[in-house]
Amino acid sequence: MGKTWILGQSYLSLSLIFLVLVYVCDSQEQGFNTYTISSFLYAKTQLKPYDWRYVRVELPPWFSSMSLALESDVNLGLDEVKNASGSSMPIICVREGSPPLPDVHNTSITVTDYISNDSFIGTQSLQNVEKCYPVQKSIWLQLTNEQISPGTWYFGLFNGIGPVRTQSKMINRGSVYSFSGNISVEGCSTLTMLGQFCNQTVNMLSCNDGYNLTGIRLQNELYKGMENNAIACRDANGIVCHEGEPKIYVLDVMGIGEELFIAVANLTFSQTQPSNITRNLSLLYYARYGMMPLKAVYDFSGDLSKAPLVIKFPKAGRWYITIQPSDVLNRSEAGVRDSLKTCYLLIWQVFQCPLGKAGLNCTFERYNLQTVLRANPTIPFESKFMPISGKVSNDPNGFSLEPILSNFSTGENRDGSWTFFVLDVPYGATGGNVHIRLSSRSKINYEIYARYGGLPSLSSWDYFYANSTSSSNGSMFFKMYDYSDQMISFYMLYVRGGTWSFGLRQLHSADSTGQTDIFVSLERCPHKCSSHGSCQSMLDTGGLSLYSYCECDRNHGGFDCSVELVSHRGHIKQSIFLIASNAAAVFPAYWALRNKAFAEWVLYTSSGISSALYHACDVGTWCVLSFRVLQFLDFWLSFMAVVSTFVYLATISDAAKRTIHTILAIITALLAEMGPTRSKNIGYVIGLGTLGLLAGWLVEFCARNRTFSFPGQFHMNLLERWDIIKVWIRNTIRTIIKRFRWGFIIAGFAALAMAAICWKMESTKNYWIWHSLWHISIYTSSFLFLCSKAKVVSCENDGPADGSYELTRQNSFTGGVQGLAR
Repeated sequence: MGKTWILGQSYLSLSLIFLVLVYVCDSQEQGFNTYTISSFLYAKTQLKPYDWRYVRVELPPWFSSMSLALESDVNLGLDEVKNASGSSMPIICVREGSPPLPDVHNTSITVTDYISNDSFIGTQSLQNVEKCYPVQKSIWLQLTNEQISPGTWYFGLFNGIGPVRTQSKMINRGSVYSFSGNISVEGCSTLTMLGQFCNQTVNMLSCNDGYNLTGIRLQNELYKGMENNAIACRDANGIVCHEGEPKIYVLDVMGIGEELFIAVANLTFSQTQPSNITRNLSLLYYARYGMMPLKAVYDFSGDLSKAPLVIKFPKAGRWYITIQPSDVLNRSEAGVRDSLKTCYLLIWQVFQCPLGKAGLNCTFERYNLQTVLRANPTIPFESKFMPISGKVSNDPNGFSLEPILSNFSTGENRDGSWTFFVLDVPYGATGGNVHIRLSSRSKINYEIYARYGGLPSLSSWDYFYANSTSSSNGSMFFKMYDYSDQMISFYMLYVRGGTWSFGLRQLHSADSTGQTDIFVSLERCPHKCSSHGSCQSMLDTGGLSLYSYCECDRNHGGFDCSVELVSHRGHIKQSIFLIASNAAAVFPAYWALRNKAFAEWVLYTSSGISSALYHACDVGTWCVLSFRVLQFLDFWLSFMAVVSTFVYLATISDAAKRTIHTILAIITALLAEMGPTRSKNIGYVIGLGTLGLLAGWLVEFCARNRTFSFPGQFHMNLLERWDIIKVWIRNTIRTIIKRFRWGFIIAGFAALAMAAICWKMESTKNYWIWHSLWHISIYTSSFLFLCSKAKVVSCENDGPADGSYELTRQNSFTGGVQGLAR
């Protein structure tokens, strides 16, 4: 891992150097028209199984490009990724305006290729959709303002997706990945110069109030009927001429409007009068919201020489319009530039209804919804919305629709009667969820449409609900919860901050016997986590944005905890297995008590009881203490039970045994406190137990041989020295063989191997069965190892090879008899 990380850091450094060189070269070529707006370096961050992080990037309107260099220790080939399960695969998702949420619906992600610059070519908008790709070892992107629009962008890194992502897990096994990266945003130093290299001149359009469009012979019936509600403008530069090259205009639409109208007057091609313009000559336009249009990517296009550009219900914000003269007979761009000189007067109009009115004829009602904060909010940015009107009262369950509806008998009844509501979602609340609920005593007679930045209509909306068979249900960020005749309830998930509009469409006159109430609120977690979890909040990687998510209980998952992962019967079965399997601790505890090994008896008994109590709390049955305390006791006593089994196999004094136990207790307590569920702990504990056993044997050896001395000739005769060593080794092996019952040793290692297999096979889904078998296997192995210890058989009576010891005994005995005889 360390070597891989060092190489990753090297690749990241090279990528950063390359970015700097590209920036310097581009700056020199373009006369230093760009500058660095922001640059963020993200330190190494680990993603555990089913963990995720969000990276937030702000792109101002004058940005030119964004560069992203990302390094990770993921080393999966594309073929491996395609064959891998999407639920466990590390992926990166991109979304505009708010964080991505790839597992709203239980659908698999189709992997076709890695993320690259080409992934954003032709992208219209990623506000209501998201793109997900597999994470690769090195990711380098350089996206221009022709590929992505200004605003807030989120990159989400997920180490596995699916309903189990938000489930509270008893164990969280799987691959752990880490990533680090750098994000740099470049901008144009001159506001009138845009493009990737800030080399494209942009003409900013500004409005002059009161300009009369009728003076230029334009048949705009809407303007004639609502002249006082329109802002008409023309280019302050007057007639503009350009020879074939395209001209880019920028127009800022301020606030919610009904129509944007753009036309040209006094149009001439190479000094040809308008009456003599042939059909092969045209003035093409490409309009796009939020970013510069391309010939292949645009929102609207047409020929201004034939008809004006009319955009109904335009979004508030910046519009880009490219105007390009065209000659059908001469398709060469160079030929058009050299031969076609175009002159025209550009006129535009933004039509807005008076305050409180909406619709193309301003016959519908429009209400601004004000934010009503909750009295004691436990989670920030939670609120409900009420219309600013004296016709309705502030009710906790919403407000009645009938007093504020548009008059059904007037207006544009071909599409029904519309009533519009406008609300603002705070930018700090990005990542929240808008909840809309309609309830009625009779059948609901409304359709509802939602749109960001502009008024919705039948042809332009982001989300809608018409009936049970026609709605946005199934889209990435729309979730229905109730759609009966008397109740409609849905959420728009992770909405972006800004202005949202809702249109309520009434198909026929309301029933006087029924009353319909509507409730609109901003909630941090959808559906209150379905009463199966708690709402948690977290900052993105840069600490700039707060988002919320549901942390579900053991039996449920999904982004709203609505997916039942474990049934009630399955919950009972898992609880019984996990708790009852700890009864296997009776075997080693009984053996220890029978052989008066009271310290070991206390450890095995306490380990079994604490493990049973921990799992009873873990599955949600009963918590006698806090979960944190029970988890520590379970792992610590389990670690101590394993190491004490090894120490018990050494025949040493109680004082030495207490010393070794104390040292091991301190070390295992640190392991249980710092990371109890780490897979490496099982290796650490077995290693500690082995060290304890070797230490016990060393103490035993030193105690038995502290009076042992070699004969005086030992250092003189090499052959005798080798014979003595061989005898000592033979006696030691004989002692070890006689000390253990090897059938139990073999069975104990088999049970220990089974425990290791169970540990390795554990996953989130099968944890309950394999961990139950782990309990049985590990306690059984302890019992078998305890039974393997036989009575201590000393090999000292075999005596040394030279027989001097026996001779000494005889001489002493003879001397003693002679003394007595005297």
